Parts: sequence; structure tokens; C-alpha cells
Amino acid sequence: MKFSLFFVFMLFCFANCSTSQARRPIDPKPSSTIFQDNIATTKKIIQIEEANILKYIENDSLKAYEISPNGFWYTYIHKIEEDMATPKPGDVVTLSYDIRDLNDSILYHKETLGVKNYRVDKEDFISGIQKGIKLMKMGETIIFVIPSYNAFGISGDGNKIGFNKTIKSKVTLLNIKLN
Repeated sequence: MKFSLFFVFMLFCFANCSTSQARRPIDPKPSSTIFQDNIATTKKIIQIEEANILKYIENDSLKAYEISPNGFWYTYIHKIEEDMATPKPGDVVTLSYDIRDLNDSILYHKETLGVKNYRVDKEDFISGIQKGIKLMKMGETIIFVIPSYNAFGISGDGNKIGFNKTIKSKVTLLNIKLN
């Protein structure tokens, strides 16, 4: 009796091991397809945003805007022609700035934001302004037009800057303390 129970048990174990099959995924749509869809949507949003920026620049015919290889546009309000130092990573700069939308509505006034001391490339700050500061000389004023992906991103700032919002910022570099 013990032998027959043991024999049935062993037969049961071997029978189940030999016929196992891999399970099918629950979600038939692979995650890479979803990822590709998100990339396509993001590219469309960027195209729309850049078209709005180019339209804004075209309508602002009094200023000559340049495009940066870092993904923003800028124009000088006050440019210093003489050869002076520009900020390098680690330098501490003092600047004043405001934040506006493309309709020129003030979102954050420079008095509200105050004078900012910023260690170049060592502190978290608006990405487009971080990169743009390195173009400036002490005493210069530049208007930056910054798409959302170089500003506050998809989600905005949770307050006055909405999602996927292009911003415009007038920045004056007040001082550079070389590292």
C-alpha cells in the first residue's frame, strides 16, 4: 500500500513537471509601444510650442532674436561690446529677473522674485536661464524665450505657470564673483 501511494505520488509529480508551459502576459500591448506613443505625443507638443514661439518672434519685429543651441531664443536689451568675462561653472552670479508669458503678462515680477545669487551649474534653477547666464557679461540685460522643456516642464510650477507653458524672462546680470 505504501509503495503504491508512493508510486502514484511520483507519477503525479513527473507528469506535472513535463507539461508546464510559460504563461502569456496579461497586457498584450508591450510597454515599448506605450513609450513610443508618449514620444510621438511629446514631439507634437514641442512642435506646437516652437511654432508659437516663432510666431511671437515674428510679431516682435523690433528685436532681433537669436536661437541658442541649448533650445531657447534670446535678444539683447542692453549689450556690452567690450571684452569682459562671462560666468563659468562654479562662479557666483547676482541677477534680477522676471517671468512672463508670451502675451507679456507678468507671472512673477522681479520685485517679487528679488535679487538672486546663483552658483553657476551647481544649483537648481530654470534650465534655460542656467544656460543663458553663461552668454552674459556683467551689466547686460537679455530677454530669454524659453520653451516648457527648458523651463518648468510638463507640470508647470503648480502656481502661476501652467503645464507645457513657454515663458519669457528678462534677466539682468548684476555681478559675477569669479570662482
